Amino acid sequence: MAKRLALNILVLYLFLLTFFSLKSIGKLPPIGFGFDDKIYHFLSYALLTTLCYNYFKKTNFSHPILISSVISISYGVVIEWLQGVTSNLRTSDPYDVVANILGTIFAAILISQLKNVKLK
Repeated sequence: MAKRLALNILVLYLFLLTFFSLKSIGKLPPIGFGFDDKIYHFLSYALLTTLCYNYFKKTNFSHPILISSVISISYGVVIEWLQGVTSNLRTSDPYDVVANILGTIFAAILISQLKNVKLK
């Protein structure tokens, strides 16, 4: 049951991330920095990596952090490429790819550190 729920959440998140990545959604709420868009990318891909990991650890895959990171980075590169190729509403930005990768790396490091923490 937990594995199925994790998969459903992951698929729903991927659908929403794809939809909003390829559609013009207008202005996002400002955070207060000049690079707000990159923060949104960072957080979106950190969450994607976490959701992938949550699913893959329940399926007993070996190296779920690595698999989750590769999937998240690959997905981010493909989405940015699709924005440049298929959408006249969005543009491809290499700095978005960098933010996606940094979010993925951050989540992978955080997950690897937290899984070693023993709760009392």
